[in-house]
Amino acid sequence: MKNRTLPFVLALSMANASAVEPRLPVAQIRADKIILVGDSTVAVHGGWGGSFCDHHVTSFLACVNLARGGRSSYNYRAEGSWDIVQREMRSGGYRDVYVLVQFGHNDQPGKPGRSTDLATEYPDNLRRYVEETREAGANPVLVTPLTRRQFKDGQLIDDLAPWAEAMRKVALETKTPLVDLHARSTAAVRALGPLGAMQFAQQPPTPELVAAAQGGTTAGSAPATSAPTTPSPAAAGNAAIEPMGQAKLAFDYTHLGPAGADFFAVIVADELARAVPGLRRELVP
Repeated sequence: MKNRTLPFVLALSMANASAVEPRLPVAQIRADKIILVGDSTVAVHGGWGGSFCDHHVTSFLACVNLARGGRSSYNYRAEGSWDIVQREMRSGGYRDVYVLVQFGHNDQPGKPGRSTDLATEYPDNLRRYVEETREAGANPVLVTPLTRRQFKDGQLIDDLAPWAEAMRKVALETKTPLVDLHARSTAAVRALGPLGAMQFAQQPPTPELVAAAQGGTTAGSAPATSAPTTPSPAAAGNAAIEPMGQAKLAFDYTHLGPAGADFFAVIVADELARAVPGLRRELVP
């Protein structure tokens, strides 16, 4: 008797399953994408970019960090890194693509194969990045360079101010959103002072460096403050600048450890939400 009722029970179960309400149509999403372009102060291991991509975007905002150490507005393009960015911009599948561009550190004088002329070459390079980003159907965002953390007699050596100002002018001229990281980072580092700002480095300072900072002047050579008057030479030996992008952890006043990366990534996320309101819902404070 039991064997005769089993097929009936199975048939009834299948009938009940087929009576379940059909699923509603699934709304298709189209996520946005951010591409980070810049030098080691943006790149993984030494910059704010890794923390930004890890902690400040939602799952609806892809974040691709294509910044590389030792690069300037000149040799980033010359070596072919910008070609990779352009292909990434055109990869498809995203509603909007935003390209954040930060250069300045390696555009300063004294960096063979990288330095650019502040009055002409540097702003021209920025304009070209902006124009080509728009030609690719993406949205450029300029990011003023992160400050260094060197002090003299208790005062921050603001050596990157001219490059930050040049970028502000290009942003205004080209009607490009601006993340003024330089202004926010200089204010933060000034407030912390030479000793407090040491927490942002990749490695702890030596006792000698701490003693110097306590006196108001950070140990080490002062950064350059003027631009070269000749155009940059052909790019060469980028592998020697940073072989395969390997991390070289050390204490200095430029690069960021985890605490520094987290601190300045918060600032970038906040400034980006202000500069590009359409991204606000996809950014995590």
